[in-house]
Amino acid sequence: MIFAMLAAASAFLVQSPDKSIEVQLSTDGSHYTVQRGGEEIIAPSPLGITPANAAGYSDLLPVEARRDHIKRMVPLIATKAASTSEDYNSLVVTYREKTSLHRQISIEVRAYNDGIAFRYLLPKGQAYAIKDELTGYRFAYDPVCEVTDYTSSHENTWRAVPVSQLDSAKTLDMPVVCASASGRTHFAITQSNLAGYTGSAFQARPDGFQVHLTPHPGDAGVAVTSADGLSSAWRVVMMADRAGDLISSHLIGNVATQPVGDFSWVKPGKAAWDWWSGPTAGEKPTMERFKRFIDFAAESGFPYFLIDAGWAYGSTPCCNADPKTDITRPEPNIDMPELVRYANERHVGLLLWVHWQHIAPRIDEVLDTYQKWGIKGIKIDFTERDDQEMVKFFHDMAEATARRHLLLDMHGAYTPAGLERTYPNYITQEGVLGAEYNKFSDRITPAHNVRLAYTRMLLGPMDYTPGGFHNGTPETYKTREIMPMTQTTRGQALAMYVVYDSPLQMVSDDPSAYEGQSGFDFIKTVPTAWDETRFLDGTPETFVALARRKGNTWYVGVMTNADGRSVTLPLTFLGKGAYTAKIWQDGADANSVVSTPKTIRSDGSLSLDVKPAGGAVVVLTPK
Repeated sequence: MIFAMLAAASAFLVQSPDKSIEVQLSTDGSHYTVQRGGEEIIAPSPLGITPANAAGYSDLLPVEARRDHIKRMVPLIATKAASTSEDYNSLVVTYREKTSLHRQISIEVRAYNDGIAFRYLLPKGQAYAIKDELTGYRFAYDPVCEVTDYTSSHENTWRAVPVSQLDSAKTLDMPVVCASASGRTHFAITQSNLAGYTGSAFQARPDGFQVHLTPHPGDAGVAVTSADGLSSAWRVVMMADRAGDLISSHLIGNVATQPVGDFSWVKPGKAAWDWWSGPTAGEKPTMERFKRFIDFAAESGFPYFLIDAGWAYGSTPCCNADPKTDITRPEPNIDMPELVRYANERHVGLLLWVHWQHIAPRIDEVLDTYQKWGIKGIKIDFTERDDQEMVKFFHDMAEATARRHLLLDMHGAYTPAGLERTYPNYITQEGVLGAEYNKFSDRITPAHNVRLAYTRMLLGPMDYTPGGFHNGTPETYKTREIMPMTQTTRGQALAMYVVYDSPLQMVSDDPSAYEGQSGFDFIKTVPTAWDETRFLDGTPETFVALARRKGNTWYVGVMTNADGRSVTLPLTFLGKGAYTAKIWQDGADANSVVSTPKTIRSDGSLSLDVKPAGGAVVVLTPK
């Protein structure tokens, strides 16, 4: 009787708690639709998975439907807010084949006020091999989407393209960010919680996107294997009124596995860094050079110094993992215990760079050595894969470092998918076309920097590595490997520390670049983790203005593309009363900022003149 009632339903409906968003799931589990505010966002789109060595699931009948409503406050550690409200309605529909196989598959759907998520569940007690997913995103209109090509390093530029004009021969990276037909809804399509699964990309179609799973290395016919049951990654669609409103969403983290245990020891902050300003192959490691960066970090109040490539015994130039390199020993002229003692005495923690192929075969031995030395964290580089094996390596490293109270920063990494929520010590990562490219190309344009806030940054922390103080504009920029320039002004250099999410934030230039320089006073004091984040104004094609709160103090950051502009920001996000505003704006040339104080009120507005390729920052303190 219950089975007959389920099968007779025209569709399964899940609404967000505020009823603005709804998902319809077909009774046979073959497709779904998404609406927001009564407008269709995703047209009927396919669902399902493709087994690797068996027939696809077919003739499905619903045999069970379970609903739930969850509402709770979730405390957060070292991120863009102190807490988030997790509020959603869920539906899990279990289907069984009418064929003689009688296989079962469940689809779990969650509807939040800021988006939806769904995943596939296969029952325990059986092994599985999955080749791909049938999951798609179809549109009845032709949205213009911000997209970036999928590459193994996940370091590429973004562009706005109508879906119908995308090249179906190329795959696209996470996320794709689009607007609805009316423009009233902006949405980002991505993934979360890859544990036990694999990464994926989007294949473009004239009417939308198709999920394509990353296969096992050397076996294009298998993407995922599991010995006992299977939970797929979550397919996530974030939604908001404006493109910038997506920035403050916690949806990706909310559908991820939540942390277990005490992570109060995770300490966010800024780090001096010894690689960006020097030669690409790395400078010769010496105690004197490392102590110079430690002294700089201590004098500036930074809690960390990241020692990049070249410190380990037998190190070779970038980028292959030489088997003769031993990352449990420093070069002969480096006394690591003395260096740690010197840094600790100055309240600076040391972070070490390693190649992933050097640490993967001996994780416990390496991390135990670093813990014994007194190292505070590690940066792992050149992973450049997102298959199931590499996803497992990321999770293994997050767990192993957390157990030893070490911070983790992954480079050459696939884009974030919620792992930083599960392990808050996984404090930042790359997977972004960042400032390192200033050393050898002109790809880091002002327009690219603005677009990052509306695209890649939606997914989680990004180790863009800001802080370049040899500033310029696209007209004055020159590519150089040592002491590189930027195509953006000093004002934008400062604004990155407010706009870009990274609880471990690099101060990338050489210490000498900051001596007596305007604006460095702001970098020394700006936080890297926040109690609240609010989007103020802008679009991906023009500028971005964000406000972030730490305690009672608000920080505002504005970054523009190659066009200068006057930006007027409402101050309604402030508490009532008067505030002291300290403003840093672009000065007479690209390497200067002008700092001015003024008094403002929350019922007023703030006007900033931002020069081409420029930016501004404001610190607002209650009077």
